[in-house]
Amino acid sequence: MRSALYNKLLLVFGPRPPLNWLLLFLVSILVLIALLGSSSTNGFDSVTTSARPDMFSNYRRLKEQAVSDYLELKKLGANPSNDFDLCGKERENYVPCYNVSANLLAGFSDGEEFDRHCEISREHQYCLVRPPKDYKIPLTWPSGRDVIWSGNVKLSKDQFLSSGSMTKRLMLLEENQISFHSDDDEMTVDGVKDYSHQIAEMIGLGSDADFHEAGVRNVLDIGCGFGSFGAHLLSLRLMAVCVAAYESTGSQVQLALERGLPAIIGNFISKQLPFPSLSYDMVHCTQCGIFWDDKDGMFLIEVDRILKPGGYIVLTSPRSRQQRNKGSISTPFEEYTQKLCWNLVAKQEDTFTWQKTTDARCYISKHGTFPLCNGDDGSSYYKPLVRCISGTGSKRWIPIQNRTSGSLGSSELAIHGINPEDFYEDLEFWRSALRNYWSLLSPLIFSDHPKRPGDEDPMPPYNMVRNVMDMSAHYGGFNTALLEARKSVWVMNVVPVGERNTLPTILDQGFAGVLHSWCEPFPTYPRTYDMLHAKGLLSHLATEKCSMVDLIFEMDRILRPEGWVIISDKVAPIETARTLVTQLRWEARVIDLQDGSDQRLLVCQKPFVRK
Repeated sequence: MRSALYNKLLLVFGPRPPLNWLLLFLVSILVLIALLGSSSTNGFDSVTTSARPDMFSNYRRLKEQAVSDYLELKKLGANPSNDFDLCGKERENYVPCYNVSANLLAGFSDGEEFDRHCEISREHQYCLVRPPKDYKIPLTWPSGRDVIWSGNVKLSKDQFLSSGSMTKRLMLLEENQISFHSDDDEMTVDGVKDYSHQIAEMIGLGSDADFHEAGVRNVLDIGCGFGSFGAHLLSLRLMAVCVAAYESTGSQVQLALERGLPAIIGNFISKQLPFPSLSYDMVHCTQCGIFWDDKDGMFLIEVDRILKPGGYIVLTSPRSRQQRNKGSISTPFEEYTQKLCWNLVAKQEDTFTWQKTTDARCYISKHGTFPLCNGDDGSSYYKPLVRCISGTGSKRWIPIQNRTSGSLGSSELAIHGINPEDFYEDLEFWRSALRNYWSLLSPLIFSDHPKRPGDEDPMPPYNMVRNVMDMSAHYGGFNTALLEARKSVWVMNVVPVGERNTLPTILDQGFAGVLHSWCEPFPTYPRTYDMLHAKGLLSHLATEKCSMVDLIFEMDRILRPEGWVIISDKVAPIETARTLVTQLRWEARVIDLQDGSDQRLLVCQKPFVRK
């Protein structure tokens, strides 16, 4: 909707004023806003317990910000139509940083050509990734976990028919839908539910409902297939995150996310996963295609790095280069597990379960073991794989069986170097903010959603948001507030590289999270998140000297049609972002918090655009 000021400008300049005039006028408005601290007329309840104005402190900083904003707008001004075109059909499932041809030309080989190389793929084609021809808005949660539209994923009928018997037992391919059998389905008697129960028995539990009693709250599922095991664990209130390699067709990660399940693209090739040491309570792999004894056992060392003391490793049909026979593992594989101080807990048919030692001294006492790593291992952002043991000197070396359940207490926060008052103040902020967010959005998201032409009336609970990406998660307070409010969503908590590394705090609360630099694309497929949330990210981006234009286009890529965006930041970057998103055809509204600060909310919705 055009503002009154805009209509007056049309009378002065005409319907199509010179582009440079508009850009200079907009920058002048931004400067005046920053200087005068003017407030908009939009009303919104205060979302903070204490106002903390952070205005520009001097003219030089203001001038630099204005110049930066102008250059961002001028960068887009080359497009005379002010709206960007859709990308070609070949980019419907485009994932940057995974260009195999470019990686080969750059000299990568021995599997590294399939790894993530953002330094090679620096394409800047500003276009909107279009949805496939038969794309439909995902079904509401939780029914969308078990039924997806086949046109939304790149999984052909031939791929389905050529898959194994387990896949056919857990999936049903209909004319335009793929159905996954739920936990209550009788056909899962010899499938996922029984398999989960078997794992529980192997670690000494009576039922998989008792995983929490063994200290298991989060699970890394390597090569998750179609996500059925992770879906079952989520029903048990365990956070299961799928990590699987990039695939140009039939992607596991894409299908899992389409079901509304946590997943990211990640490889066991040459780099560490973007998690800190001591991150997960259990690591699981079923026929995930990794030769675990390759590269002198460095893949197993990487599993050990991200596993917490006392955590479990579950491998079904593990592959090795020197496999003796079915149901056994190679001698090098056994030697590596002994050097890693893993204790073989149980073996049933093709499934092996180990437990990581709780005694950090074990790595030193064993003869011929791997050396200990030197330096800080708390941050790992695609560093090269190492042949040393991490985490033994960390204050977070706490057996999973000894942890307190529920939220982090003062002693746990002290281990992370966090002041409890800061932590709980942050949490109270997000409790209040969430109430305001949902009072604003609930008529559109968590109530009777307007019927689209040709669609049937939606069924309860009318929940159009299954997952949320918190692009600057801090302590994970937004995630906690969602759980406390009993919103049936999960959150991918992203800690930006360059900010304080609070990811260990987030993971120790049992949440999903990952390190990421927003100067680069996120490792996921297009249209995989229902809502994007970011507080202070635009200002952080400026300090990292990264492009806001690239960030907005990346947000458009990973957000599904009709998905939502909530950005909280200072006036100047918010106004710049609003100008950008309107050129991407988003509906956008700026909201003044009316708390005396220069903070604003930018609330957007991405349209369902076809061509």
